[in-house]
Amino acid sequence: MEPTSLSRNRDFRLLWVGGLLASLGSQLASIALPLLVLRETGSAAQAGAIGTVSVGALLLTMLPGGVLADRIERRRLMRVCDVGSLLAVTALVIAVLRGHTPLPLVLLVAAAGALIASTYGPAAGGLLRAVVPREQVRAASSRMQARGAAARLVGPLCGGALFAWHPVLPFLAEGVGLLLSTICVALMRTRSVPAARSGAAFSRGELTAGLTFIWRQPYLRTLLLIFGLGMNFAFSALMFTTLAVASDGGRSGVGGGTVVSFTAAGALAGALLAPKLAGARPGARDGGLVALSCWAAAATAGVLVLTRAPVLIGLLCAVCMCLSTVASIGFVSGMLLAAPPDRIGRVQSAAGFLSTLVQPFGPLAGGAMLGTLGGTRTFALLALAISLCAAVVTWAPPVRRGPAPVPAPAPAG
Repeated sequence: MEPTSLSRNRDFRLLWVGGLLASLGSQLASIALPLLVLRETGSAAQAGAIGTVSVGALLLTMLPGGVLADRIERRRLMRVCDVGSLLAVTALVIAVLRGHTPLPLVLLVAAAGALIASTYGPAAGGLLRAVVPREQVRAASSRMQARGAAARLVGPLCGGALFAWHPVLPFLAEGVGLLLSTICVALMRTRSVPAARSGAAFSRGELTAGLTFIWRQPYLRTLLLIFGLGMNFAFSALMFTTLAVASDGGRSGVGGGTVVSFTAAGALAGALLAPKLAGARPGARDGGLVALSCWAAAATAGVLVLTRAPVLIGLLCAVCMCLSTVASIGFVSGMLLAAPPDRIGRVQSAAGFLSTLVQPFGPLAGGAMLGTLGGTRTFALLALAISLCAAVVTWAPPVRRGPAPVPAPAPAG
């Protein structure tokens, strides 16, 4: 019997729409929060502290968030996350309307948003497995990625425009989105109840269960170490230096804006193309797609040694992001299918933790190299580093062998 198509799957539609509304609200706030601090204090350093606090809170709570997603009914947990975010945004709206927004409140809201996101994401991944059949996980993951890419493309632009009209509007819009997201999740019929577990929830074994699972899978371990850590670090450094060069050291917003727009469009295109470029069996071609995305990034860095035309840079970055998104979707889909049902949240959190861990240091390293070595040498060094990552992914035996077969679920009864 053919499974119900995703477009006719009521619970998947509700999950997708609810997540879109929550994600769009988050993107509205991502630009509005630093603008609000700049407006209140005039300090760029204090505005920059928002990003530091968000990343720090996310890293600290990501592994515990995965544990919660494997302990609590996931639909209920997502509703709690939405309501918690709504309360934090409501406090911020009240403060803005009163004409005074203390920096500690803004930082608290940023930290709360990161904390809630670290729990909401793994819970949504576990619920997705319950909502769609195994053969549709890759297509569903692609639509989820497309949703996120669309929110990142539209959200900051709309958030900036709303903030220019009135500082409270982005946060009001975020609150409305969270309220509607809560309703969407509440209307879902599917439940995803993790298996009952005894013992302390946040013991060392529980917190590291996802990391342990990934480490014992050679294919997942190799791709996560090279693609998740090495390439994330190198690619974030490449994107920062590319943006700095395209914007002429910050003196021109046109070049930098062109690169950012092309990159966001590439991410969206990759999410839409992923189901068509994937193999028939999940994981069958993912290693090759990861290698291709790495080689494309290395080639882009090599071209940047020779030319700095903003449109060409934007096109190259769009291709890199498109291929990287396709490869990432394949990897995440295979990981979700391979993870035991009672460990999905922790496996997803572990992968996200390792990938996020190095991202803040990429721009720092890229900026340091750019200031010390200049653009040509920096891009040449990045091309070499990314080529090494690409070579490992291309010829590493675990990647060439592919993922271990995923056992089919036992029949009910």
